[in-house]
Amino acid sequence: MAQPFFGVQRSMDITYSIVIPAYNEGSRLGATLEKVLGFVHAQRWNAEVIVVDDGSRDHTADLVRGFAEKDSRLRLVENPGNRGKGYAVRNGMLNARGEVVVFSDADLSSPIEEMPKLLAALAAGADIAIGSRWLRAELQTRRQSVHRQLFGRVFNLLLRIIVGLHFKDTQCGFKAFTRQAARTILPLQRIERWGFDPEILFLARKFGFRVEEVPVLWGHSGDTRIHPVVDGARMFWEMLRIRWYDLTGKYDAGSVAGAQPVKTPRV
Repeated sequence: MAQPFFGVQRSMDITYSIVIPAYNEGSRLGATLEKVLGFVHAQRWNAEVIVVDDGSRDHTADLVRGFAEKDSRLRLVENPGNRGKGYAVRNGMLNARGEVVVFSDADLSSPIEEMPKLLAALAAGADIAIGSRWLRAELQTRRQSVHRQLFGRVFNLLLRIIVGLHFKDTQCGFKAFTRQAARTILPLQRIERWGFDPEILFLARKFGFRVEEVPVLWGHSGDTRIHPVVDGARMFWEMLRIRWYDLTGKYDAGSVAGAQPVKTPRV
């Protein structure tokens, strides 16, 4: 008998779940879905694609519904208002039914065709595979501005000092998890906005999961929503929150309050 996965009935024939968080992505999500669904079909994967609408004020949800009417592999999950990328990723992954769960940014800064690299790392024994822009910088097809690169370097240094993470790149929006790793980590995730990536990786280390950093093709999207000063201060505060949550036992295995998926009808 199939066992429930995060309160959602698993379908044993779903191997891969691809989660795409989206907020006001109506202008570019159509092209993204065409590429992702086309790639899934070309690979003949038993897969589902989940778009998580984070309270968009444009036609994002309606666009996804239109695609879903034509392709049963696509599902829409809707957040209860705008909660942040971290919440959207968690909600999508908690609603996923695949044996492997991947999340990808809606702009496909790292092309979906790079997904087999992450899957290969899992097949080789990793529990989590994270795309990296900096392991092989020559794979970047379009680089960030100098000031954003500097911001990233400072952020990475602070992560090493405060959180103890020694990855080249924690923020690339392209990561893959085995079902077991996702089932252990996601219910404990508490940060709902930009700082959720290091929180997930901190939890992975805490529970002894093997994380493999994988160099991937990546091109900077000019339509960024990160403000170096405002979001930089927020990310610094969220690093401190990770440490505080750990010290106060909020990352203990039994502490899962508030981490249940939002139940949404299948679309």
